[in-house]
Amino acid sequence: MQGSLEGDTVHVPAPSRERFYDNRGYGHPRGNALALSPVEAAHLLYRGDLEMVDEMGFRSFLATTDTLVRFLVYKDLRDRGFYLSPAREGWIGSDEASGADFVVYPRGNGPWDGAVEYRIRVVGERETVSAASLDGTLAVVDEESEITYLSVERPDVTGTTDHDLPQNVPGMLLADRVMLWDPPAALYEKAFYGQPLEASSAGSSSPSPIHCSLVETAHLSERGIVRVDAGLEGIIERGRAVEGERFDRRRAVYSALRDGGAVPKTGYKFGADFRTYANVDSVDDLGHSEQLVRVLPQDHSFSPRDLALDVRLAHGVRKRMVFALTDATGEIDWRSVSRLTP
Repeated sequence: MQGSLEGDTVHVPAPSRERFYDNRGYGHPRGNALALSPVEAAHLLYRGDLEMVDEMGFRSFLATTDTLVRFLVYKDLRDRGFYLSPAREGWIGSDEASGADFVVYPRGNGPWDGAVEYRIRVVGERETVSAASLDGTLAVVDEESEITYLSVERPDVTGTTDHDLPQNVPGMLLADRVMLWDPPAALYEKAFYGQPLEASSAGSSSPSPIHCSLVETAHLSERGIVRVDAGLEGIIERGRAVEGERFDRRRAVYSALRDGGAVPKTGYKFGADFRTYANVDSVDDLGHSEQLVRVLPQDHSFSPRDLALDVRLAHGVRKRMVFALTDATGEIDWRSVSRLTP
């Protein structure tokens, strides 16, 4: 059986529908004939199910259509037992596949069943992925043709931490932090704000002074919990002087996490902006943080290599990698990325 290439579609005459689509989920039916994407045709040529496409065999067809990287992912998923379709507008299974290369069906299902397991975008390791397009599943093909699958989700970043705190606690702005010389015990011991000057202060009758970061203090000052002579404006001004516009993004993300019941603390040791705890009742009974949060502008472009590094790091310390994508108004788009084995 042979096909003909017209534009970006390979046409295979009847009875190709029964042989390739009805039995194995290839292509898009056109009566008893079939339309194939180049990558599907390449796979059928590789298997020997198609003899030629316009007198081209497998090798010359790959060179002519430049489908090698997508072919590697398509073959890998077929080898894993999945049926999949190219994400083309109007083709079966692809109505909601904007930005994807393939629509992958659950094992045992095909394009006729209406169920979708993954929507996969194929990228090479040297390409970039815009933050706005970070969605679905990424299949990253490295220079040795190994494939890493990364799952992108919209994470729940909320928690259940909620403590009543006193108002108007005096603080002193010093360099790039604020000292609370006489803090109420609950501020650190219950709500986990700041860091004690003396590590053994938790539970003591006279709490140690605590030093708070500028993002913590801005959040506390805005809610009337902490008061410094420079006021909220002075804290923000100092924050911008220390880290530029990044301070505003981090402040917006910090407050969103706190307002949602999660407790963010510095993620410096993990190469992130924050690590978060979903439920803090007391620092005496503090579990492990669950998420690492990196704050980025919404127009950021990711390198697949950096994504893989972040995901590997988070997995290695038993956490989820979350990206907080912020715009100039402080609106936040949350994405989490994790390793996936289809």
